[in-house]
Amino acid sequence: MKKTYYLFNPGTLQRKDNTLKFTPVKEDESGNTQDCTSRYLPVENIAEFYVFGSLTANSALYNFLGQNDIPVHFFDYYGNYTGSFMPRDFLLSGRMLIAQTTHYQNKRKRIVIARKFVEGAGFNMQKNLKYYNNRGREMDDIIAKIDKYTQAIQNTENVDELMGIEGNIHIAYYKAFDLILNDYEMGVRRKQPPNNEINALISFGNMMCYSQCLRAIHQTQISPVISYLHTPGERRYSLALDISEIFKPLLVDRTIFKVINKKEIQEKHFNKELNKCLLNKTGKMIFVKEFENRLNETIQHRSLKRKVSYRHLMKLECYKLAKHLLDIEEYKPFKMWW
Repeated sequence: MKKTYYLFNPGTLQRKDNTLKFTPVKEDESGNTQDCTSRYLPVENIAEFYVFGSLTANSALYNFLGQNDIPVHFFDYYGNYTGSFMPRDFLLSGRMLIAQTTHYQNKRKRIVIARKFVEGAGFNMQKNLKYYNNRGREMDDIIAKIDKYTQAIQNTENVDELMGIEGNIHIAYYKAFDLILNDYEMGVRRKQPPNNEINALISFGNMMCYSQCLRAIHQTQISPVISYLHTPGERRYSLALDISEIFKPLLVDRTIFKVINKKEIQEKHFNKELNKCLLNKTGKMIFVKEFENRLNETIQHRSLKRKVSYRHLMKLECYKLAKHLLDIEEYKPFKMWW
């Protein structure tokens, strides 16, 4: 099974025959740098790279990665996703691109798909809340409020109205975090920059989920730049934002609940400066480990009659959307049934 590699230290990535060599760089207090022990990575074992530190590489290296279908995702100091190197789109389909564009330009068709994303996200959020409500966290009022919002989804006539409902669902949902999490309060959701520990975890986790959805899209014939809930824009893969809405409650939020309530991530794992609160390197490593465990966790798929990982569920979601766009089968968003 191929493995995802996370590069937290700055360093150099080079090709050595059919192997990649990563040499971390250590900087002392005077700003001088020195190479550390190199790590050799067989290319056939690599699924993708996540880069959180500065990376030195040349065009020959990226050509080699492209030939072996290995993407590289980049994040800045604040944990924000900044871009990806993606291998060549070998699954390009003119028919699919036309179908995607048609469903976006037709307001009736677009709102149908957009509703599905919000419906799936809302349902999975409710599953999280009901799980903890059944364990004595007492959030019946919040659950009832979200029920009221989700019932209004099917009556929306345009995307702006739908986004308003989605925003209200998130406001109510995030209020429940204070009841679920031990020792920390979330307060108001704040993104740029996050102002406390929980907002920092949500922002970092959401970027991880977004890049995973982008990878899943790339493995199908769908274009990541044509979306239905979020408005397509310059320099962003907005369809990955759409699909990630469904999976954030399953992957990001459940990971946050675990690392906080089990005290795997603590106060010492955050850097606080002025009005910003960010995960430090150790905190990111802990979160990424648990997030990766969650991605690899398997469930018994009701239709396929076999176990599949959460990572594979993202790819299946793209296939379902593709069938809808080609008028083969109505798209139904993934919903937790357990």
